[in-house]
Amino acid sequence: MRKLILLASAGAGAIASPALAASGPFFSLGNTNFVVLISFLLFVAVLLKVGVPGKLTGMLDKRAAQIKADLDEARALREEAKAILASYERKKKEVQEQADRIVSSAKEEASSAAEQAKLDLANSIARRLAAAEDRIASAEAGAVRAVREQAVAIAIAAAGDVLAKQATAESTSASIDAAISQVGAKMH
Repeated sequence: MRKLILLASAGAGAIASPALAASGPFFSLGNTNFVVLISFLLFVAVLLKVGVPGKLTGMLDKRAAQIKADLDEARALREEAKAILASYERKKKEVQEQADRIVSSAKEEASSAAEQAKLDLANSIARRLAAAEDRIASAEAGAVRAVREQAVAIAIAAAGDVLAKQATAESTSASIDAAISQVGAKMH
């Protein structure tokens, strides 16, 4: 069988293989497979003696704990962010409602002010119209008085002219004497 493997390997271009490196009985130092096995077992024993598996486990546990802490912190931050977002949305809604109330109040006040201004304007117009009518009535009364006074003055002047034409010296002195006696009677 060995010859067959050697012939197969020589025929395949003389490729070296690890199976051909081991020679002799398995439990001898001449067999490379046995030496490699012993070396590996010694290496594992040294690793166990030094405590590498415990250190690796500790590092992995520490890394797992760090990842868990990071996840917990991320969850806490997410919950805090949700709470802050909800708070801001609530405040935004309150501010919007307050702004709507302010706008509504301002519209009502503007409407009320416009109505009041209309009433004030109507009252002012009515007062001015009444004052103008009073002035017109006063002017009419003054004009009527002036016309009457003028008519009385004209009538007195006309009567004086008529009396002057009709009066004689005797009737004039009799009239003057009668007027003097009336004034004297009224004074005493």
